[in-house]
Amino acid sequence: MGRFRVPKEVGVGGVIVLVGIVMGILSPEFRTMGNMEVLLLNGSVVLFLALGQTFVLLTGGIDLSVGSNIALTGMVAALVMQMGIPWWAAALCAILAGIGVGLFNGCMVHFGKMPPFIVTFATFGISASIPKILTDSKSVTIIDPMFAFFGRGRIFGIPVPVVMVMLAAIALVLFLNRTSTGVHIYAVGGNPETARLAGIDVGRTTILVYMISGVTAACGGIITASRLMVGYPTAGSGTEQFYSIASAVVGGVSLFGGVGTILGAFLGAILIAEVSNGMNVIGVSSYWQPLVIGVIILVGVLIDTNRRSLSIRALLSRFGLSKAKEPEQLVEARTGSEPPSGGNSP
Repeated sequence: MGRFRVPKEVGVGGVIVLVGIVMGILSPEFRTMGNMEVLLLNGSVVLFLALGQTFVLLTGGIDLSVGSNIALTGMVAALVMQMGIPWWAAALCAILAGIGVGLFNGCMVHFGKMPPFIVTFATFGISASIPKILTDSKSVTIIDPMFAFFGRGRIFGIPVPVVMVMLAAIALVLFLNRTSTGVHIYAVGGNPETARLAGIDVGRTTILVYMISGVTAACGGIITASRLMVGYPTAGSGTEQFYSIASAVVGGVSLFGGVGTILGAFLGAILIAEVSNGMNVIGVSSYWQPLVIGVIILVGVLIDTNRRSLSIRALLSRFGLSKAKEPEQLVEARTGSEPPSGGNSP
């Protein structure tokens, strides 16, 4: 009978509960349903970004363009509605713009053989400049009141952004865990060369994950523009992209690829939103918030970086071997056979 394994996400869930208890003790207002709704509503954009960022990280990449993609896609929606295009078609145009950014990132990373950090950092600047160039850095008022549904609407009393991100998370979990493409994503992140030799189309997989990140960023842009009913050329220029990375890493997604889950990233984003909301409620200065989030990022990366060495150390300890033991002794412990001796070899 196999041993029961505690899911890694339990640790993040426990931290969420602990932080919630502490914040609730410090401020009774934090425990109200109204504040919980505000927490999820404000965190919905980061949740969307974290979902897409997870797919990119699983392949060993990174997407720094998601923040400016919020501004670009929100501005696209506002501008096309000014031309008389219906609100629902404007949302589709925004999603297509997000797909375009992701497609560009994926192609440059795979076909251009460029580091994802450099490509997406460059795209961050490009995507941030385009809305300013198109509008001369001026905001664009959204004239179609129906567009407010995405950011201000409710379905059975639940805010639409919360419903959207929950449905997206469920769909992406099923896609990652129940399809062959999901297996390919993990394989590419684990070892791209081995994945290629196994017949996996590494290029298509790489491009796909950046396109998914582009779509989720576009959803964040639609929600942001819909809540404000204005297309802002500087929307998403803050810490959104770093919060998305922090959410995924804190949730157990490895920066080195091949390890992590959508659920973990989702819980990580909830933790980031909870900490930010809690500090606002208890009156902590906004200057402290980046510091606290920065510490959370450092701890998450520290754990991720040392996870592999800790696993090897645990394996050695399990067999009663020290780190200084020879590799042959580890083979002997695993197989129960004597290592070959040079003097007795035939």
